[in-house]
Amino acid sequence: MTTLHQYQAKAKFDVAVEPNGAERREHRRHDMEQQGIPIDRWDGSRRVGKEFGQIVDLSAGGVRIRTEQTTIRPDQQVRVRIELPVYAGICPFIDASNRDLQPKREWVGWMAVARVNKVDEKRVDVAGRLVDMDEMDRGMLGLYLSTQPLAA
Repeated sequence: MTTLHQYQAKAKFDVAVEPNGAERREHRRHDMEQQGIPIDRWDGSRRVGKEFGQIVDLSAGGVRIRTEQTTIRPDQQVRVRIELPVYAGICPFIDASNRDLQPKREWVGWMAVARVNKVDEKRVDVAGRLVDMDEMDRGMLGLYLSTQPLAA
């Protein structure tokens, strides 16, 4: 039987647990469902069609979205735009395009779809990794999310 310590040794900072159902993710998920934060599909500098869905939970490594776009499949890559409100004086991302770092509220990047689960006849939950987020944004998002309730 593999121990928690052996799992953690395999992946440097992963949170992994025995198959007894406990947490195994690298980043803790935070419940964002009650806030009604939309997420957009993004193409270049514009939104593609209508809103992609709403954020159900979010971590520094991934997101789960509830959407009516039922054609999304696992292993698909979707370009998304996430805009979060400033909370407790913390901006969730950093603009590092200039010498002076500036706080920012939005991030645009790729989500690698890992799971799609049917919610009802019209909606699915799409979960995936935020694959091209730089480490500074990932760190700031983790700090920002530390002020939010944990997901069950």
